[in-house]
Order: sequence, then C-alpha cells, then structure tokens
Amino acid sequence: MRSYALFPGCSGDADTMYYRSAQAVCPLLDIELIEIEDWNCCGATPYISINNLEATCVAARNLALAQKTGLDLVTSCSCCYVIQNQTDSHLREYPELREKVSEALAAGGLQYQGGVRVRHLLEILVNDVGYEAISSKVKKGLEGLKVACYYGCLVVRPKLGFDDPEFPQSLDRLMESLGAEPTPFHLKSRCCGGALILPEEGLVQGLIHKLLENALAGGAECIVTVCPLCHTNLDAYQAKVNRRFKTNYHLPVLYLPQLMGLAFGIDSGSLDLEKLMISPKKVLESFY
Repeated sequence: MRSYALFPGCSGDADTMYYRSAQAVCPLLDIELIEIEDWNCCGATPYISINNLEATCVAARNLALAQKTGLDLVTSCSCCYVIQNQTDSHLREYPELREKVSEALAAGGLQYQGGVRVRHLLEILVNDVGYEAISSKVKKGLEGLKVACYYGCLVVRPKLGFDDPEFPQSLDRLMESLGAEPTPFHLKSRCCGGALILPEEGLVQGLIHKLLENALAGGAECIVTVCPLCHTNLDAYQAKVNRRFKTNYHLPVLYLPQLMGLAFGIDSGSLDLEKLMISPKKVLESFY
C-alpha cells in the first residue's frame, strides 16, 4: 500500500464527487490517501498576485503540516498543485522570503525545512501505479465510449516533468487503459477561465463555449477532467452558455476517478454520478 498526505484544497473539499470517487478507486490500486490535519486554503492564484508574502506563508503552512507526516503531498486540484510546488520552489530560491516565512510559521509552532514532494493525483496514477496495473483492475471496460480528455492550463504548466505542456497524453493513455477512446481535442490544455467565472463571467463563458465546441467537433460523448475548478466551469455553466450562444450543448463532464470507478465495477452511487449537473446517464447507461 502506497500512502500519501492528501491536500484536498477548498474546491476539492467542497466538491464531494471528486473525493468520494477517488476514495472509492484508490484502495483498489493500493493507494492510501491520508488527509492532512488542519490544512488551510493554498491561496490559489489570485492571492499570490495581490500579496506574495502572505500567500506564500499560507501555502507554506500546508507544506509544513505535510512534512510532519513524512509523506508526499498529493492533491487533485491543479491550482493547488501548482501553488504548492511554486511555494516550495520560491522558498528554496529566495533566502529573504524564506526567512520571513519561517518567522511566520514559527509563530504558529511550525517549521518548513523544504523538500516536500508535491504531486497531482493524475501523476501518481501514471507514474506510481502505471497504465498496465490500472488496466488489470478493469472489470467492465469502457469500450465504445468517446472521451475528450481535458487537462486544463495548470496541471501541465509550468512544466513539472510528467507530461508535455502543449500536447499532453497521460490522461488520454489512462482512458485507453480503461477501454475508452480518446477523441481529438486540440484545446485540451487551454484555460477554462478558472475562478474568473466570478468577476468576468461573460469572458469565461466564451472560453467554455470554445472548449465545448472543440470537444464535440472531435466526436466526444463526454469530457473527463482532473481539476475541480475546470469541472465546475464546464459542467455547471453549460446552460448559461447555451442561452448566450444559442447552442444546445448537453455534454457530460466527469472526473477521472468516476470513469475509473465505472470501469472497475464500483457501484455508481459511490461515484456520485447523480450529482453531476449534466446527467451522464444516457451516455454511460451501458456501463452502469
């Protein structure tokens, strides 16, 4: 059994679909996710652009808590993944920043000595488990299911070593290991707008519209993603996009562990498929 210190992040913690399905799938792959006690928001990308020192202190606290476990830190939120990696990198590169952050952590009875390995769940599935091991767990293959694999802009950027930032393939290969057919999706690593959906909804609706149109143009019956922010935008805002652009999109957007769970024979109720805004029942009815 491989154990990891789990950092859910705010969006992942609020979206039970992601973590309920991940917690159902991971034990079958000999993965144990141990949630970090008393974790806090990583600050995400907005905070670090407003106050770099405060944002770094906030993220460093999670690294300090993870370090106490002696385990790699794993998250399923692409934003959390990048921010925590960036924080560790900046603390190594900038001594003055490290000194100020260490002082802040000490006030809370913590210290961070550096070196915590921050990883995304997708990378762990690819590199620690592997495609063959995942394929060996399949009980009901997803043959015939055409899936657009959406990475989003952060999980492969900046280049962190496990996939190509412009033309990633790890999620596509994972879908193939489940029996599904990855479809052509040229915008697979383009931004969905993320948290800008709140202050700039019109702009983000335009991005979502382009992504959905491109996925459908490739013949996709559904989209699979690995980030809760991407999922929220693509799943929850399709109705508004339809009203604005006079379209009729009804493209289910699923999390990677949900499709893995179906292929592994896990009961659909444990995967929270009924909680998706765009129902996948018609597309997935033969796999339930």
